[in-house]
Amino acid sequence: MAQILDPLPSEQSKKILCCYVNATSKIQVARISNIPNWYFERVVFPGQRLVFEAPKEAQLEIHTGMMASAILSDKIPCDRLAINEITSNELETEPETVENPIKKKSIVNAIKTKIGDTTKPLTIVGFASID
Repeated sequence: MAQILDPLPSEQSKKILCCYVNATSKIQVARISNIPNWYFERVVFPGQRLVFEAPKEAQLEIHTGMMASAILSDKIPCDRLAINEITSNELETEPETVENPIKKKSIVNAIKTKIGDTTKPLTIVGFASID
């Protein structure tokens, strides 16, 4: 679910869709502070994916939480976090059929099955105790 709490300023026309994943075991705070008249700050839990829109020139600051403080651990340009959006034209096109070269020749030989009785008596190994 997208959370658009603070829309981008109207003067920001070139926005991109971005994705950041917290691959750590600590809670992080993601913040963009280099865009005037815009406030963006989100808590990102361990393993969580954060998808957001931002101006192309924005920088995402990652603050890693400690017990009573947070340390600025990374600054990532948002254009490095950009993900490709699927347009409606791409959804309507038929997928290309590509010939699978693997199907031309069998790599694995057929399994040879033996028809008949395949049960054998169970052999039990005995243990002897030595006093």
